[in-house]
Amino acid sequence: MSAPFEAPKKTTRLHFERQIKRLQRDVLRMGALVENSFWLARRSLFERDLDAPAQIAKQDKQIDALYRQIEQDCVNLIALQSPVAQDLRLLSAIMQLVRDLERIGDYAEDLGEIAIRLFPYSPPECMWQTQMMCDRCRAMLAMSLAALSDLDADSGRAVKIRDDAVDLDYETLYNQLALQRNVPGVVEPVVLMILVIRHLERMADHATNIGKRVAYIVTGER
Repeated sequence: MSAPFEAPKKTTRLHFERQIKRLQRDVLRMGALVENSFWLARRSLFERDLDAPAQIAKQDKQIDALYRQIEQDCVNLIALQSPVAQDLRLLSAIMQLVRDLERIGDYAEDLGEIAIRLFPYSPPECMWQTQMMCDRCRAMLAMSLAALSDLDADSGRAVKIRDDAVDLDYETLYNQLALQRNVPGVVEPVVLMILVIRHLERMADHATNIGKRVAYIVTGER
């Protein structure tokens, strides 16, 4: 007697799995946009490309729209599909993960705006060290997105190891900038550079969070 009900259940499950795959594609598309915004922020800061900030701002609207869409899709799937425990874990982790991506995109836009304000000043001596910090952060984001694409728990956890180097960069650069004495001229570039390294440090934290959430999706362990 149960046979007539098996086909609809199977069809519903296949439909749900297709929706999950589409959701995962949207998350990766959002990740690619965020990664590109980070690259543009790097160009604006270290190559003094003043066209890049406008591109970041335009792209950030796409990132925000995707964020809202993905979040709503997750809510709808949870509310309407009665997902099993593993599916629920995936959907809840995705909702948290895209928030981390959205914040990285916001910080990239902030860095572009800071680059415009820094442009009239000569590059500070610590610029090359800041660039190294930036490249470490970008590598962390790329690593976390690769872990997400492959659903690789080990790679996701490994992002945290790289965060220690970024934290050391931040501490070193902060002390170098904040403990200066007899700063010649205006202090605005010093304040702006402190903002730059703070934003980079936060971006690395969010990349670490993404890696942790990937590991949680795969293993169920926090």
